[in-house]
Amino acid sequence: MRRPWIMPVLFVLCGSAVAAGMAARGNLAAGGAFLPVFLLAALLNSPLAFPRSISAAQAQRRGAVDGRPVVFWRPGCVYCLRLRLRLGRDARRLHWVDIWRDPEAAAAVRAVNDGNETVPTVFVAGRPHTNPPVEWVRARLSPSA
Repeated sequence: MRRPWIMPVLFVLCGSAVAAGMAARGNLAAGGAFLPVFLLAALLNSPLAFPRSISAAQAQRRGAVDGRPVVFWRPGCVYCLRLRLRLGRDARRLHWVDIWRDPEAAAAVRAVNDGNETVPTVFVAGRPHTNPPVEWVRARLSPSA
């Protein structure tokens, strides 16, 4: 699928154009400073910033077995990125499903969000929670929860 990569590619192209323009005007330092900022934005808005996505069916099976939450997300979503970054290493303990790669996942999200693809939508024990607080998600990962 190409759709998740549109925004990162645009960040790289725009960053390259800005850096080249600044360098052409003789301002190499500013151009060299802008390009890494755009590259970081491209990385953070790409699927690479998230743990590997699995299918909705596979995530639901795994979540039923190990009790871990299932997070439905999409690249470019600021709220998904915020959840991912604030969870830190704990994010690896969740099951991540990219709704742009899995039509079944997108349908599941629409079914619980009044027809909207509102993400992140976190399923815990089969119950959906739209854009929950990070602390709440982290508490669902603890062994006592």
